[in-house]
Amino acid sequence: MHSLVFLCARRLVSYCPGARRALDFLPAELYPVLFQAAFLDGRTLALRDLVGTWPFPVLSFQRLLDHRGRHSLLEEKPSKLCVQAVILAVVAHLRRVLEEPCHGTSERRCRLRVLDMTGLQDDDIDRGPEGMSLWSGTVALAKACIEVSKHQSECLKRGSKRHKGPSGASAAPQPVGVEVRADLFVNGTSYGVLRDALQTGAAGPLRLKCRDFHAEELSVAGTVSLLESLEPAGVRRVDLRFNNLGLGGLCAVLPHLARFTDLLSLKLPYSNVDVRRLTAGTDAGLRCLAAQLGRLPCLKELSLGSSRLSGKLRQLLGDLQAPLESLELAFCYLLPGDLAFLSQSLHAPALRKLDLSGHDLSENLLQPLRHLLEETSASLLHLDLMECRLTDARLEALLPALCRCSRLRCLGLFGNPLSTPGLKTLLRKTLVLRDLCLVVYPYPVDCYIWEPPRPPSASDHFFEDVVDEERFATVSAELCRMLVNSGRADAVWTASLCRHGALDYFAL
Repeated sequence: MHSLVFLCARRLVSYCPGARRALDFLPAELYPVLFQAAFLDGRTLALRDLVGTWPFPVLSFQRLLDHRGRHSLLEEKPSKLCVQAVILAVVAHLRRVLEEPCHGTSERRCRLRVLDMTGLQDDDIDRGPEGMSLWSGTVALAKACIEVSKHQSECLKRGSKRHKGPSGASAAPQPVGVEVRADLFVNGTSYGVLRDALQTGAAGPLRLKCRDFHAEELSVAGTVSLLESLEPAGVRRVDLRFNNLGLGGLCAVLPHLARFTDLLSLKLPYSNVDVRRLTAGTDAGLRCLAAQLGRLPCLKELSLGSSRLSGKLRQLLGDLQAPLESLELAFCYLLPGDLAFLSQSLHAPALRKLDLSGHDLSENLLQPLRHLLEETSASLLHLDLMECRLTDARLEALLPALCRCSRLRCLGLFGNPLSTPGLKTLLRKTLVLRDLCLVVYPYPVDCYIWEPPRPPSASDHFFEDVVDEERFATVSAELCRMLVNSGRADAVWTASLCRHGALDYFAL
């Protein structure tokens, strides 16, 4: 339920241009609630006026819109128009400040120095056309930086003709700029505009400062160029996926990460690395990659998903200076020796998130995995074993070790050939895990329509078949009743991957 002040703020921002005139008489303390109301109701004109006269040095979307224990406006899927209105308001403010030496005008109230947009955009498939994606937000910010930088050059040229110092140089003062903190996403389509924004805007009035950097489908040279253009301070994650870099490309890119002394997370999935295809430079490449990883002293999360690392995990992780807390090794074709190394390594007792999806958890890997879970049991919060060919029998063999993970919060089992009785057994046995609040389970094998009739096997790709929706709804309702009857109505058991996609190491 909204407060009376918030309800009054909603009424005020609904009256434009009356709201603009009212800002001259309102105390600064009311600006945050007015911003919240305008953002929630899509009042773009009010947002423009609020940002243009912002009375504080910092405007943070997270602080203003995401309140723990209260209604979060970020859950409303932030409107693209509202985000664009804020960006355009900052651009307009800086343009006015740049023109001040030329026209003698001044910005009376705006004190904005930092616009923090981190955590605002996402790539949620349910966002809809009105929401702003991470890619489109990056492009909008990049274009804004370029526009302000060009306007600065024009103002300096005009000013140099009117104001000459003793030496003949321009005496036009440099305006106080605005730093934009954001998560950036770039691909081949947006590479050029982001590169120009980072290079031309580095010393401009509107400066991009990256927190999480995501790049897809870029060349080695393009990736290196952008990494070198980023301001290193504050970068906590670099995510390079679908770039087809290969082992040689990774060895060329990773040395440029040494600048990011605060780097906590490195994601390199789908990098086209396959150690099973031995070539003359494979061993040297692995040594180089391991050495570069070892030069990242703060690294806590590493993702090497879909790299074929069979038998090479010890070599890759052996040079790390500190234990990892998150390790994603989905579809990495690991061998029993790899899991054995991991269970004996310094990482095991520190792991909070572990993703081993896509491995065949038959007898060869099942026992090493049980031992690994025992070693991680005191710290593990998030475990993914999706598409691991886990049958009812194999899951039951794993349950004793799984139930020792007393802090486990999230468990991903989607894509495994489990039956309804197997899921019920899983639910009953894991009731001892009081922190387990999210389980992403597979559609039970007995809920599929087999055409032609056939017995289920561990190798079947069930998601390619047709689910009997009515039968599955019955199973889902029964699992919910079991949770309620066991006093765990707060736990979410779902076959939807949407909730799972929102889980992140930094949210643990």
